[in-house]
Amino acid sequence: MPDTETRRNRVFLVVVDDSPERAVALKYAALRAKKSGGRVALLRVLEPADQTEWAGIGALMAEERRAEAEQLLNGLAAQVNEITGGLPILLIREGDAREELLKLLAEDPRMSILVLAAAPGNSGPGPLISALTGRYATRLRVPLTVVPANLSEQELDRVT
Repeated sequence: MPDTETRRNRVFLVVVDDSPERAVALKYAALRAKKSGGRVALLRVLEPADQTEWAGIGALMAEERRAEAEQLLNGLAAQVNEITGGLPILLIREGDAREELLKLLAEDPRMSILVLAAAPGNSGPGPLISALTGRYATRLRVPLTVVPANLSEQELDRVT
């Protein structure tokens, strides 16, 4: 069994996108962190602002997007805190979601496990999971946990 220090340094990373399955990934990561003594990290990646002739307007739009991201992450942090009793690591980056995620995993040794939820239905697991299990799999330096999006609360409790 891992020692207390190792467990406390285990960080479950969740990508905070706008998909409905994000809630399942978040809950799974929080339950796993609680049961293993680890932590949760939440990553929100903002699309780069479009180039605009009016630099002031572009800067204002970027500030608004960042404020919205902070508000979203703070709300999700409260959910994580309710489950785990601890606050998550909050991360905001700007750029392509896949590239920023891979950069974070390469740069931050605290990240231990990436938790994503697969999209429901027959359309495939989602673009990020498809990329990370396909072409970009060799760039992952942590295990990837893919959670089915249709798990109920009872099923989540059972599997964590």
